[in-house]
Amino acid sequence: MSTTLNALRDHDFLAMAREALAIEASAIAAMADRLDSAFVEAANLVLACPGRVILIGVGKSGLIAKKIAATFASTGTPSFFVHATEASHGDLGMITADDVVVALSNSGQTEELVGVLPAIARRGAKIIAMTGKLESSLARQADLVLDCGVDKEACPLNLAPTASTTAALAMGDALAVCVLKARGFSEEDFALSHPGGSLGRKLLTHVRDVMRQGDRIPKVRPSDTLSSAILEVTRKGLGMTAIVDDDNRLLGVFTDGDLRRLIEQGLDLRGLLVSEVMRGSPKSIRPDRLAVEAVRMMEVNHISQVIVTDEHNTVIGALNFHDLFEAKVV
Repeated sequence: MSTTLNALRDHDFLAMAREALAIEASAIAAMADRLDSAFVEAANLVLACPGRVILIGVGKSGLIAKKIAATFASTGTPSFFVHATEASHGDLGMITADDVVVALSNSGQTEELVGVLPAIARRGAKIIAMTGKLESSLARQADLVLDCGVDKEACPLNLAPTASTTAALAMGDALAVCVLKARGFSEEDFALSHPGGSLGRKLLTHVRDVMRQGDRIPKVRPSDTLSSAILEVTRKGLGMTAIVDDDNRLLGVFTDGDLRRLIEQGLDLRGLLVSEVMRGSPKSIRPDRLAVEAVRMMEVNHISQVIVTDEHNTVIGALNFHDLFEAKVV
């Protein structure tokens, strides 16, 4: 064992890694050059599918099939994975005549997979084969064949599925990308499928979802003293307070930054009314705007807080940068 380890230490691992990557990159490039009308037909078949796109495979091909199914599902094409072995023990019931089945096998001779193809065909589902052997049993039974063949594996023994699985994965990605573009799949559509992801939060979270409301909104009247405004800023913890009229319409804002500037000027703050030191025409945002727009507003205007108003300029909420950070839209 130690002799083997010593031998490994003598190898140039960077050279080995670069060779493996070059083999896999070459396999993908060669596959791209072989693309033909079968790919176009496959893309149209998936695009027009009234049911689901079902990926099926065994072993390493099955793992790749799972990932392709996940990619389809997250980009607007209803899809799921069926294990070929389980298919012959009842999971064929998941497949209908409205579905398109994408079957993966590099050899095209995988017994468990080939064995269920006739039953799938009898159900009326179309079969797209992704295989490295165009004369295989899988290719012969499929309606369409996508050539995923590779000259050799990245494995130095040319045994472990490496370049062949990478090629199949790339072919699946290419098919999914073509279909999502043809569907006009947008960032908003992607967000709906990924509400827990960062893009989903940015595209689905609105100001109304994160703003502080009711008694949590800091606000005072213009006739209130500056001391009262400072207490309101402190109590509500937003670093500012809105100044509103008797109808709760926004007149101005006073921030902790404004207070620091007054102190630096050496002014006597006793007896001052907040109306004398507030900033008029403050920045505000509507509740139906995306929260990420509030982030941009703060960044552009170099502010840390913003008032939320309705179409009548009535104050209905407030938020600061920390609220947006907690909502994970920053």
